[in-house]
Amino acid sequence: MFFELAALAYLVDMIFGEFPCKHPVVLMGDFINGFERRFYSDRILPGALLVVGLITLALLVSTTLVYLCGLLPTWLSLIVLAIFASTGLAMNMLHDSVAALLTAEQPKQALSYLVSRDTKDMTETEVYKAGLETWAENLSDGVIAPLFYLLLFGLPGIAVYKAINTMDSMIAYKTERYFYFGKTAAIVDDIANYIPARLTALLIVALAKDKQRAWQCLWRDGNKLESPNAGFPIAAMAGALGVALGGDASYHGQIKHKPTLGLPLNPVDKSTLTRALQMKTGINLIVLGLLTIGAVLS
Repeated sequence: MFFELAALAYLVDMIFGEFPCKHPVVLMGDFINGFERRFYSDRILPGALLVVGLITLALLVSTTLVYLCGLLPTWLSLIVLAIFASTGLAMNMLHDSVAALLTAEQPKQALSYLVSRDTKDMTETEVYKAGLETWAENLSDGVIAPLFYLLLFGLPGIAVYKAINTMDSMIAYKTERYFYFGKTAAIVDDIANYIPARLTALLIVALAKDKQRAWQCLWRDGNKLESPNAGFPIAAMAGALGVALGGDASYHGQIKHKPTLGLPLNPVDKSTLTRALQMKTGINLIVLGLLTIGAVLS
């Protein structure tokens, strides 16, 4: 287990956030775009080759970095590896991006940078609802999942996960262009996020004031969405706040019918999103506490 590395990487992300350099995820995105321009065909095979190629590249680069860091003194190696690993964690960036909806002059435009759904005709309630769903779902994708694979496999684990998640965010859509090309990326991402999504949901339940309601909504609604993973943290968040999330949304000009998660006990507004974002402190304390315990016992 890599508890010391994970704890230090989490602290680096908490304190410094994103570094002012080209982010590894951006480099992965450049690779995906380059591959797509040259080899795109809406068939499963080219998409599968992209998945294998990017995962292999992420694995090679990360293992090379681990080898090179092994030549350094142990304390310095740990610091350098933690800095690299912290680029795969996104708590600060996620929190700040969603919190921007609270102060933006044009919340719909701010939201459009975060979600793939159409935002132009959204009501204020729909904007904050989408913000809540983004916060809940991406606590898994951007924080718990990469931390999970960092703990299991070190830097190569978090690098491979970020490659998988980046491909999912760029090509795993059921549109005419990506239906087959992105299918392998979608399946691999579903597998990679299966455990982390459920761990994230349990973490949200642990932080809820009404834990029983949060657990009941998670148990009842967690598997209602088309995605095998996204519904779990969203249902837990809905139960924790006593609101209804999910429901119909517009994607690429077409209405997609989705079930409702949670209970409409409270309105979804700016104060609701504020309460959800305040969970950041509790999440940081729990995660760092568990990592510290793991480091001491390992």
